Amino acid sequence: MSQDDFDLRGDGREPAGPRLWRNARLATLAPDRPGLGIIEHGAILADRGRIVYAGPQAALPSSLPAGTQTIDLDGRWVTPGLVDCHSHIVHGGNRAREFEMRLQGASYEEIARAGGGIVSSVKATNALSVEGLVESALPRVDTLIGEGVTTLEVKSGYGLSREGEIRMLKAARALGNIRPLRIATSYLAAHALPANYRGRADAYLNEVVLPGLDEAHAAGLVDAVDGFCEGIAFSPAEIARVFDRATALGLPVKLHAEQLSNLGGAKLAASYGALSADHLEYLDEDGIAAMAKAGTVAVLLPGAFYAIRETQAPPVAGLRQAGVPIAIATDCNPGTSPLTSLLLTMNMAATFFGLTVEECLAGITREGARALGLLAEIGTLEAGKSADLAIWSIGSPAELVYRIGFNPLHARIYKGEETRR
Repeated sequence: MSQDDFDLRGDGREPAGPRLWRNARLATLAPDRPGLGIIEHGAILADRGRIVYAGPQAALPSSLPAGTQTIDLDGRWVTPGLVDCHSHIVHGGNRAREFEMRLQGASYEEIARAGGGIVSSVKATNALSVEGLVESALPRVDTLIGEGVTTLEVKSGYGLSREGEIRMLKAARALGNIRPLRIATSYLAAHALPANYRGRADAYLNEVVLPGLDEAHAAGLVDAVDGFCEGIAFSPAEIARVFDRATALGLPVKLHAEQLSNLGGAKLAASYGALSADHLEYLDEDGIAAMAKAGTVAVLLPGAFYAIRETQAPPVAGLRQAGVPIAIATDCNPGTSPLTSLLLTMNMAATFFGLTVEECLAGITREGARALGLLAEIGTLEAGKSADLAIWSIGSPAELVYRIGFNPLHARIYKGEETRR
């Protein structure tokens, strides 16, 4: 398979014909309904890949489209298709060896001197072609699909060169064309400073990040622009330069912020109307207020919190009080969150951060969609939206958060079609 075999702009699938799922229990997540938007005796009608009706079975339209296929769900639960709104799932290699070294007591500096850390991921990623990156990512992607994920955000950020970042974004687009999966891409060249630019962040921005963004945008490879605002990465002033260019190109922004310290990254992101600010362990009241005012989603990433043994949890109570929407995601990456389960992510979010069942389920559906700027298209079971469904063999939605290492998915529907992969 050559790189030219990948169609980077469309999946080429025919729209699904009319289908009716009846005898269902719906967790619609619709904002005009309380809680999870539960409908106990519900039905969903879809045609040409879009929801035509989602509501009480007794109120179904009196006449159905010709040729409607009816599926009896025997009382199973239906949620929107799951949304993983923060991932670094396209990368080369793994960092199992440095995980082993940490268990043996090695420090971050010792691991870095041994060639570990992000340097090893950059090297492994840049050694692969677009096809190689796709093949490497597919097992991880298929695991998420097998849990009901229908929308996946994929970041670049392990190329750290114009060519490397473009390859990653092309691989991300290709994943959505060889799997029944909606891909949202984020340009993350401002992820780390390559060794050859050490001490020259402005030069890296001028020579790689900004022209690379222009090139990727012109090729239709970028849906949003991200950055890592942290002492070990980029300063707020440096991130502002990236966001200024994104704004000029008409692209939305998001930001890794306040993970290890408080540099005011969330407040900066909110000033640009960011879709989301992610991590947020060290978020302060000013940052919360700015996010609430801007409508910026807080994306919490318990996998990274767990993997690096963090002790300071995000200020969930403050986010709730301010009305900041909360999403959760895997943060799938080779170094600090080698996690490919949104179901486990929900359990972690409940256990470590104290999120409720409702917050967890909303966080991987409605609020995950909001964090990608896709709430008009996905994230709830409402007429007019894409017919992306997850059908579960469970007694109550709480089981999806409560169980550990258990997958009760009965069927996954993407754009109206049942798909296993």
